Amino acid sequence: MKELRFEASASAGEVSALLDVRAHAESLLVLAHGAGAGMRHGFMAGMSERLAARGVATFRYQFPWTEAGRRRPDPQPILLATVRSAIGRAAEEGLPLLAGGKSMGGRMTSLAAAGETLPGVHGIVFFGFPLHPAGRPGIERATHLKRVDAPMLFLQGTRDSLAGLDLLEPVLAALDRSTLHVIDGADHGFHVPKRSGRTDADVQDELAEAVVGWSRGLSIA
Repeated sequence: MKELRFEASASAGEVSALLDVRAHAESLLVLAHGAGAGMRHGFMAGMSERLAARGVATFRYQFPWTEAGRRRPDPQPILLATVRSAIGRAAEEGLPLLAGGKSMGGRMTSLAAAGETLPGVHGIVFFGFPLHPAGRPGIERATHLKRVDAPMLFLQGTRDSLAGLDLLEPVLAALDRSTLHVIDGADHGFHVPKRSGRTDADVQDELAEAVVGWSRGLSIA
């Protein structure tokens, strides 16, 4: 694991990143955290470890508000600039790129891609796309996805309160380059109840396998 710093934007300054590249790496996933926690959150660390062990290196990074210890996310222009800056820094590693993130981090990545093609990015990975706020079903947050010119992998739990599958599935069916992988019993944080007979670690293993299988199907190595 290598600790790095890069400039998020001219106004926001530098932020931290964690790079995990192993000898057998086939690609590099630029991985943004969600609105509720930073890049060192247990889910982010667990996924990075599992992916790197399977040949998908990871570049985790902070948004400026988490770097500064603030509670509220940055304005969207700063978030999108940070996504682009992180991808630019990750490209220096010389591996084929994927990008995405947990919840808000994935959505900011696709919003950046909808505005302008992300250089060198072969696909976008969503660990729980936040289709709507909890208790307020809707699909407005997905309207930009039709402007994304890259394959997209959606990893979603059946108990996700921010993305009812009855709403998400029709949205994705209308997109040419989307893949949906459903995790039975998982919530938005990919936790599963004990009665399922599975653990959160089991779920993270499934998520990692899904990402690796999908990325290899892109023929980017």
